[in-house]
Amino acid sequence: MAERRRMRGSGCRMDRAAAAGVLLCAALVVAALLAALVWFPSLRGEVRASDGGGSSPSGAAGDVERGAVPSPARTTAARARELVAAMDLGERVGQLVMAPLFAGDDPSVLEDAVRVQHVGSVLLLGNWRSGVEGVRGAVDALQSYARDGGDALIVAADQEGGQVQHLGGDGFDVMPSAVEQGRMSTDRLRAAAAGWGAQLAGAGVNVDLAPVLGTVVIDRAANEPIGALDRDFGLDAAGNAAHGKAFVLGMRDAGVRTAVKHYPGLGAVRGNTDFTSEGILDETTSKEGAEAAAFHTVIAETQPDMVMMSLATYRLMDPDDPAAFSSAIVEGTLRGEQGYDGVVISDSLSAAAVGDVPADQLGVRLVEAGGDLACIGQSAYVSPVLEGLNRRAAEDKAFAAKVEAAAERVVRLKLDMGLLR
Repeated sequence: MAERRRMRGSGCRMDRAAAAGVLLCAALVVAALLAALVWFPSLRGEVRASDGGGSSPSGAAGDVERGAVPSPARTTAARARELVAAMDLGERVGQLVMAPLFAGDDPSVLEDAVRVQHVGSVLLLGNWRSGVEGVRGAVDALQSYARDGGDALIVAADQEGGQVQHLGGDGFDVMPSAVEQGRMSTDRLRAAAAGWGAQLAGAGVNVDLAPVLGTVVIDRAANEPIGALDRDFGLDAAGNAAHGKAFVLGMRDAGVRTAVKHYPGLGAVRGNTDFTSEGILDETTSKEGAEAAAFHTVIAETQPDMVMMSLATYRLMDPDDPAAFSSAIVEGTLRGEQGYDGVVISDSLSAAAVGDVPADQLGVRLVEAGGDLACIGQSAYVSPVLEGLNRRAAEDKAFAAKVEAAAERVVRLKLDMGLLR
């Protein structure tokens, strides 16, 4: 018994010693943490950021920004600035032009534009019926011209469905019109768009210039650019927004980027801007209205990689200039009020709607307004657009700064797409 008592007594003394040791260790750990929080304030932000739910105190965001690892978005933006800073003027300007390649033309017709004039994007136009493999062969040839300089091209197509589907043949589905897509559930449309996107990706096409988000508010047959061709989803503005979102997300699921179009909508005009300058004054669309809100909803909820600007004029938004040339609409509404910082692309600048603008001023007008990428639908316009941009930027430092900012947005998108290294 005595031995047991001694052992129990010894055990009690050992337990007290162990407890004291634990308390000492705990105190040291707490002291170390307090010191770390004092000397490394970023840890405070990281602790808050890991808290999961609830709102952060007003200073938390600043703490994270000072010490946390930069977000991928900030890193991409910084890398884009570095790449553009290292470019000469001609290389920057080239990033702002999308040149056309027509079905049946050999890709070599664009070799000089890509290799020498640094054109950074190509649009496939016409009736391509060579199937996925045929399109892929043409795209691979185009990419070979760009990769010599460590770049890769944005390759786009108008693959909306119905009457506007430029790529067909083996491996490409015959896409239903957008009106028919509007009859699908949004889940079904997203799945279908992912399938169509996979076909584009297999052909080397990385941007679909779709969907159309315009809401037709006049007689459909009289609305030549959209309603008469069933290019819209055939719904009210909210329904068009929901289906547009599904289309964007489905394409993104397949790794293909999109351009929502034609901001702020062509559903209230009679003339088709591709073919006429008559009947293209929109009298009713406003930045607060439901038709523009369809775009704003999709932009806010999906952050599409591109927004395509209309070539119509909007009396209630800017009565003086087409949307693509309107700083009030591009910089004021789209970028300023809606906070969109992606690539702003024009509708085809070789269209009749802007036929009164000299070819060498088309790209200049777009960039002056805050746009980034001049989409060109006729080969003869490519060199004049490039020349006009280069000349104006060489003469005007303020304009050169706009060119630099636009090139950064395009390059940032290319980095995000894995096209630049």
